[in-house]
Amino acid sequence: MFVVLGPAPASVGSPGAWWALDGEGDGASPLGSCAAGSVAGLVAGLPARLGVDPSTVRWVLADVGTEYAAWLVAGVRVDRCWDLALVQRILRHAATAPGSGVRYTPVAQLEVADPTEPERPARVPAGQESFFDLPDEAGPALDVTVLAAELAAQRAAVEGSAHPHRLRLLAAAESQGALVAAEIRAAGLPWDRGVHEALLAEQLGPRPAPGERPARLQALAERIADVLGSPGLSPDSQPSLLRALQTAGVAVESTRQWDLKHWIDAGGAEREARAALLAPLLEYKALARLWTANGWHWLDQWIGDDGRFHAAYLVGGVVTGRWAAHGGGAMQIPAGVRDAVRADPGWTLTVADASQVEPRILAAMAADEALARAGTTPDLYREVAEQGRAAGTALADRGRAKIALLGAMYGSTTGDSAALMPHLRRLYPRAIGLLERAATVGEGGGQVSTWLGRWSPAPGRKWQESVSDVGTQAAESAARRRRRSQGRFTRNFVVQGTAAEWALCWMGEIRRRLRSAGMRTELVFFVHDEVVLHGPATESEAVRTVVAESASAAGRLLFGPAPVDFPLTVSSVGSYADAK
Repeated sequence: MFVVLGPAPASVGSPGAWWALDGEGDGASPLGSCAAGSVAGLVAGLPARLGVDPSTVRWVLADVGTEYAAWLVAGVRVDRCWDLALVQRILRHAATAPGSGVRYTPVAQLEVADPTEPERPARVPAGQESFFDLPDEAGPALDVTVLAAELAAQRAAVEGSAHPHRLRLLAAAESQGALVAAEIRAAGLPWDRGVHEALLAEQLGPRPAPGERPARLQALAERIADVLGSPGLSPDSQPSLLRALQTAGVAVESTRQWDLKHWIDAGGAEREARAALLAPLLEYKALARLWTANGWHWLDQWIGDDGRFHAAYLVGGVVTGRWAAHGGGAMQIPAGVRDAVRADPGWTLTVADASQVEPRILAAMAADEALARAGTTPDLYREVAEQGRAAGTALADRGRAKIALLGAMYGSTTGDSAALMPHLRRLYPRAIGLLERAATVGEGGGQVSTWLGRWSPAPGRKWQESVSDVGTQAAESAARRRRRSQGRFTRNFVVQGTAAEWALCWMGEIRRRLRSAGMRTELVFFVHDEVVLHGPATESEAVRTVVAESASAAGRLLFGPAPVDFPLTVSSVGSYADAK
């Protein structure tokens, strides 16, 4: 049952009221109504009034994350939803792809909200100079009837697509992701401020006054200036630092850490001397990163009085469908501060890391039996090496197997990856064929799709013009580079995007099982292929089972009985730093 929630139509003369409409009815009269600030109460009581199981209701909202946060404060949680803004974003891209079968014209223009914005300002429509002028063409107000019409348009687009079952699952999973993201933010990752401050003091020294460096960084800055023979040098000034390095005989074109380490490794007999010369600078860079990304200012801004890090995720914030984060570094907590993530007394952190997800996804998508057999083992790369040895290929050790597979998925065309590609193609023709077809489509300016139906965006007009310019040798060379770059993007899009879909289904299944079992444990953090849960220590064993079984269930949900496993490394720990 779809229940659409939104402002009542202006025509009924009830400003500030919200209605609940049957998403499959005629919309003539509401199932229920309430004041705008009381929607959580309406949601909590409506299923009983209608005589339906709450778990069968799919709540439809213009933007789930914005509204659901208030429901969580009121203690109201729901099982299912449909996020119109998130689904619209998926359908807009799909509708531009000839192979999608999607025919979609939005009824309402929706935006995915930034979770850190408490309230978005009203926007002046195009063609309207001020709020006191009439726009050239006023669109419909986003009341509940318009949202119901948008839902109907979205569902029709899904059902008319080339693979409606898959696209329907993607819409449900993406919307479920909005619930998960809001719940993670509301729960918060437990964070011990005292431990974090001690870690900073140990590595950086006492908290500095505003505008000053920490003592350890200041000492390193002075040492860098001394060893490079550049008095007064600030390592934070990249142009000045680069000039000082080059004057001191360090032949690099940038101050990036990779370039500095490459110069050291190329030193031959002088390698140790080069390493000693740049050791203070490399240490400075590492500590400066800690200070700026997770220092005292970060603590003040992101760790609340409740001792929690409330990560603000952007569901589908990356074009492949991966999540992004609004500030706070939620997509990566550095190892140097992970010890500050501490479970509450009597509780535990369950940390689950999925292993080698993308090559397993590739095996399932391509139905490549040989790679799928490797995907049934805990270490896919090791099994690929075993198969490579048995077949007499150059993929004879784990390291080379990993380089080859990653190169294939990310489009590496040089070095060992390129040299190993023929061997990989011989072993796994279906998997490599899928990647190469995706790359060819991208090079031609076409669009590719994930397993469930998230389509890559079409290249813009400027790209089309640039690759068409072959009037000179330089222009032709530039056009080839741009085509290859787009091919690398589409090659990886199909795998990375499908891995993101698997992660959505994994978290959704974890959430469902925790709720159905009545556990107090909650998801509190997520980054790509890793989840962190926080709950009573007495539940930890059951939670470990839930997390592992949910990974397998997510694979079956996407691919059916495909012979590919999704093994996890699962730890129950008191400190995030102790997770393996």
